[in-house]
Amino acid sequence: MSTVVLFAQLKLRLLAGNLRGDLQRKLGFIFTLLMATGLAALGFFLMSLLRLAPADIATSLVIVSFTFFLVGWMIVPLLAFGLDDTLDPARLSLFPLRTRTMAVGMFTASVTGVWPAAMLIVTSGALVALATSPGGVLLGVLAVLLQFALCVVTSRLITTALSGALRTRRGRDVLAVAAVFVVVLAQLPNLLMNRGFSDPTAMLHQMAGALRWTPPGMTAHAIADGGLVGLAELAVVALLVVALAWLWIKALNRALVTPDASSQAASVRRGSGLVDRFLPDGPLAAVVTKELKYIRREPRFRVGWFSAIAVTAVLAFSMSGQSEGGPGPGLPIFLTTIGALMIALQSGNAFGIDGRSLWMNAVAFGSEHGLRTDLAGRHLANAVIALPLLAAIATGAGLFAGHPETIVPGILAGWGALGIGLGVGSMTSVIVPYSVPERMNAFSGAVPGQGGQAFASALGATLGIALLSLPFVVPLMFGLYWVCLLAPFYGLLAEVLGRRLAAKIGYARLPDLLGAVSKAA
Repeated sequence: MSTVVLFAQLKLRLLAGNLRGDLQRKLGFIFTLLMATGLAALGFFLMSLLRLAPADIATSLVIVSFTFFLVGWMIVPLLAFGLDDTLDPARLSLFPLRTRTMAVGMFTASVTGVWPAAMLIVTSGALVALATSPGGVLLGVLAVLLQFALCVVTSRLITTALSGALRTRRGRDVLAVAAVFVVVLAQLPNLLMNRGFSDPTAMLHQMAGALRWTPPGMTAHAIADGGLVGLAELAVVALLVVALAWLWIKALNRALVTPDASSQAASVRRGSGLVDRFLPDGPLAAVVTKELKYIRREPRFRVGWFSAIAVTAVLAFSMSGQSEGGPGPGLPIFLTTIGALMIALQSGNAFGIDGRSLWMNAVAFGSEHGLRTDLAGRHLANAVIALPLLAAIATGAGLFAGHPETIVPGILAGWGALGIGLGVGSMTSVIVPYSVPERMNAFSGAVPGQGGQAFASALGATLGIALLSLPFVVPLMFGLYWVCLLAPFYGLLAEVLGRRLAAKIGYARLPDLLGAVSKAA
């Protein structure tokens, strides 16, 4: 009991520490608290409303929801690995604690906080939705607690077992790509319904029937049953939770005695020298080489590039099924433009990835020309990969839509949108810069306390790109595809003007820029 109280107090101290930070950190904590409270109330209300639905539909929805909650607990902590210190057992490896004691403490830390409490409240709404007898209420309370314990223990088992790999760059790369792939797969039911492949009610019952004998399905069914069958199902789930807890302790014990692979020496390879063949030796070639290495090694860039491809594929499949006469000729142009904008949005905080090492660049900037050259190198490295990728997207979309004649217009429109995005990204990089956390997590956007700057940067970039894209987007809406011939030149003009203006502004406030991207996580 003392261990539980101690770790709960430690977790609460960590949460309360946000209130002793600067104003941005306080506002971020208050915003998180309000969001968790609002989602808890809304989730409980929506879950309770299932009481008004037919019993079979309500049961199926709760089964699917409980399964979704478990999958969320399995995935989300992996995405937060490196941001939440309570997820990594290595943080506690030097403390004189037995493995079982540490497991109890880590479990306590997992269930302490606003988001676990919100999740428990939402899950409790199933009592109102499904319980029809006093036995159902009693079993429902036990079922909700078992569902919550199942989610927490499963989450801890996965994060502990993969903790060693998640500290390595290769492991984070695999996680980043896998997470985006899971998000894309989550859209599959919606895509199938948009294509008319199935009736929503029939699909719901089919999914619930397949998930009925999974642990979340048994806990949900036990609430609706309220009898001996439900009690037997909860007994099976309880045994499974105990088995998973035992596996977690074994994985924790192994993780505490396994050397950290992330600290082992890595081999250093020479660059291929391809940049040297096309660019003369100088600052521009150096920046291009550095940015290409960032793109190759930084997990965040992999997430952005892979997301651009995945989103365009999902949109192509979805939009082609919604039109009765088949996809129109404008679909390849639209998809390529969307892919270009998603790629360009990665440049909205160009200096954040450099962090404190930006001071070396700042020393080398003797004038606006130096900063302008740096931005040009970043954009050129981006274009080296983006231009052929956008051509591939346009070709695939044109062939999939059955309109190969729009492949070339799609390529030109995508290249133009990329130039607009890079020009706008240059401006947001110097006007609203923010720090990027260390490369432990591919889904971390900004350090704590700078979430507002990250949001403002993304919003400003989106609005700026949308406004500057209107001159050639509006004619496209009326079928005037000939404007795609002018799109690359318009995009190049936007990139050059944005880069020059950003260099003028950024050089004048270089100390502020350096301080904004150098904040500790």
